[in-house]
Amino acid sequence: MASTIDDTVTTRDGNILRDHDALGLAELVRKKEVSPAELLDLAIAQVEKLNPKLNFLAREHYDRARKAIAKGLPDGPFTGVPWLIKDLNTYVAGEVTGQGSTWYQSNVAAQSSELVNRYERAGLVIFGKTTTPEFGNSASTESRATGLTRNPWNPEHSAGGSSGGAASAVAAGVLPAAHATDGGGSIRIPASCCNLFGLKPSRGRVPVGPPRTERWDGMSVHHVVSHTVRDNAALLDATHGWEPGGRYTAPTPERPFLEEVGRDPGRLRIAFAVNAPGGTPVDPDCVQAVRDAAAFCASLGHHVEEAAPKLDVAALSKSGADIVCAGLATELAAREAATGEAPSTQLVEPVTFAMYEIGSKLTAADYMRASAAAQAAAVTVSEFMTGYDLMLSPVLGAPPPKLGVMSLSPTDMAAFMELLGRYAPFSMLQNQTGQPSISVPFAFSQNGLPIGVMFSARYGEEATLFRLAGQIEQARPWAQKRPAI
Repeated sequence: MASTIDDTVTTRDGNILRDHDALGLAELVRKKEVSPAELLDLAIAQVEKLNPKLNFLAREHYDRARKAIAKGLPDGPFTGVPWLIKDLNTYVAGEVTGQGSTWYQSNVAAQSSELVNRYERAGLVIFGKTTTPEFGNSASTESRATGLTRNPWNPEHSAGGSSGGAASAVAAGVLPAAHATDGGGSIRIPASCCNLFGLKPSRGRVPVGPPRTERWDGMSVHHVVSHTVRDNAALLDATHGWEPGGRYTAPTPERPFLEEVGRDPGRLRIAFAVNAPGGTPVDPDCVQAVRDAAAFCASLGHHVEEAAPKLDVAALSKSGADIVCAGLATELAAREAATGEAPSTQLVEPVTFAMYEIGSKLTAADYMRASAAAQAAAVTVSEFMTGYDLMLSPVLGAPPPKLGVMSLSPTDMAAFMELLGRYAPFSMLQNQTGQPSISVPFAFSQNGLPIGVMFSARYGEEATLFRLAGQIEQARPWAQKRPAI
């Protein structure tokens, strides 16, 4: 069965980027023990050393980063800390956002995303973009545009998706945290695969525009993967809040999220489930990790019982698929208008094209039915959670698979969709309901690959997640356990 993370840690190697989290690096800069330029040079050196082995970098912005430092950085909580953003729906004015697609390699942004502006105001130094599968449409980061992104724990295996580049870079020690996005699990999945902490925030918590302030009917959100809970919380403090024109906004937190880390969570009521909503099989290592996490939470004094909301899984599955396909059809139609080229399997990968064809045939009524099904699930889950503070489940149905089995260019489309459904049956629910949800490092599979467990809170209650995660992190530290890459 799965082995749990204990107090055994790997030896630190003297690399300042591995030996400190992002808040720690910023403190060194404030004390003038290291300069932003020195940190950037160290991060670039790590990229040049490790990217050939792992392939996590989609494009470099080294000159832009050096110019930002030379101009003078804002005084923020992360001043001077090197930063990578995901190469998907996240824009830097004058730079390409490639969307993981060969068709988008000339896609130059006219303006920066509001989130990018907030990162820079916090003092972060953006020096590149991380890999993603085409349009983020897989749970493994593999694409024609950038190739295979590898897991530092075992380079033959997937780093997860769609934020696999971010997770691979952070797990390898290139930097202590990185930007990621999550439309169906794309923060939590790679966090689980790479022994990182990942938070999918509540819908409307973090800006996703401009130009569009919502994607996938609000299912797609932005935040980070990180080694430490406190970095994750402080980065949310630096970026959360309504954006101009935003369709959604999450409830205002009672206090800074960073203050929740280390705060007593009290006696939480936790419902746990190990069965996949659709009844697909779940690997015994993933099941055991959740059972061990439930027992551990009980040992901390929380009330834990096995329970799950009753959902219309078929309707939810169709809802998610229709919304994603409709969004993709709209995206590719806009690209056709911009380039004069019609989507084809020469321009996009076979799975992408198949989704485009499905989305192009959907009607406005189909889309409204899909949205209504997701809202019905949100009501069901909200009612269920009047009796609980958190839900606990696996992040994934299996440990990280080998590369090559979940690319977007399969020879058997039906087999690909079945595999994706079995591998990632748990995480999309929270995107459809808008809930915040975390992946917490908790175990390793029999062959030494990381396994996370997922806790989900009521809408707007990230504070509860940070309190529990901080409690688990203190009792069972994971951040110093690193791959031998």
